[in-house]
Amino acid sequence: MSEPAVPPRNDAAAPPRTDAARNAVVTGAARGIGKAIAVRLARAGMNVIVSDILGEEAEKTAREIGGMGVRALPLRTDVSDPGDAEALARMAVAEFGSIDILVNNAGITRDNLSIRMSASDWELVLGVNLKGTFLCSQAAAREMMKKRFGRIVNLASVSGILGTAGQANYAASKAGVIALTKSMARELGGRNITVNAVAPGFILTEMTEKLPESVKEAYVAQIALKRAGSPEEVAEAVHFLVSPAAQYITGTVLNVSGGLLI
Repeated sequence: MSEPAVPPRNDAAAPPRTDAARNAVVTGAARGIGKAIAVRLARAGMNVIVSDILGEEAEKTAREIGGMGVRALPLRTDVSDPGDAEALARMAVAEFGSIDILVNNAGITRDNLSIRMSASDWELVLGVNLKGTFLCSQAAAREMMKKRFGRIVNLASVSGILGTAGQANYAASKAGVIALTKSMARELGGRNITVNAVAPGFILTEMTEKLPESVKEAYVAQIALKRAGSPEEVAEAVHFLVSPAAQYITGTVLNVSGGLLI
C-alpha cells in the first residue's frame, strides 16, 4: 500500500541554522571531488559521514576530517543498494541526531561508443549515478521531513546537458540526475527542503590526471577560462548551496565549468 501524499506546508518562518549546527552525509567521499566536499563542510563546522564503497579509503578520509574538530564517521556504502541507502540515513540520525545535508557525489564511468557499449555497463552506470542518487535522496528526505529542514545537493555534470561522445551511459545518468533534482525540489519545497545540483566541467582529479596530455589540452581549449577546475572549486559551490545564503534557491543546476558550458 502506498503512503498517502503529504500536504505541502510552508516553513519559511523557521529560524535559519548555522553551519556548525548541521550534520552532513557525503557519498563517494573517500577521494576526489567527494573528499574535497567533505573537507569543506567539515571546515565550516559540520559533522560528516564519509560514505564510499571504498571502505578503507573512507576510513582514512574520516580520520583526516576528524582532526579538524568535528565528528567524521566512515561508512562503506553501495548507493545502488536500497538497504545501504537506508542504513546511511539511519546512521546519520543515530550518530548525529539528524541528517541536515545530503551530497550525492558517488558516481562511476564505463566509457565506450554507444554501438559498442554493453548492457551491463549501461545498467551499472545508471545504477550508481542515477538510481543511487534517488535511493539516498529518498531515504534522507524521509528523515528531513520530520525536522522540516534539509539540503540536498546532487552532483550532475555538463555531460548531462551537452552530451559526451563515448559516454552515453554517463551523460544519460547525469541528465536523469538533473530531472530528478527538479522533480524532488517541487515535491519537498513545502517542507523547507531544498534540492539543487552542481554540474562540474573538466575537473582535475585522479581519474582525469591519467588522461593523455593531448586529450586534456583539447578539453581546456573549449573552456572560457582556459584551465581545468579543481575539486575544491566544486566543493565551494556545494557549500554555498547548503549554506543559509542559498536558502531561497531550489531546483537549480549550478554550472561549475569555467565557461565550458555557457
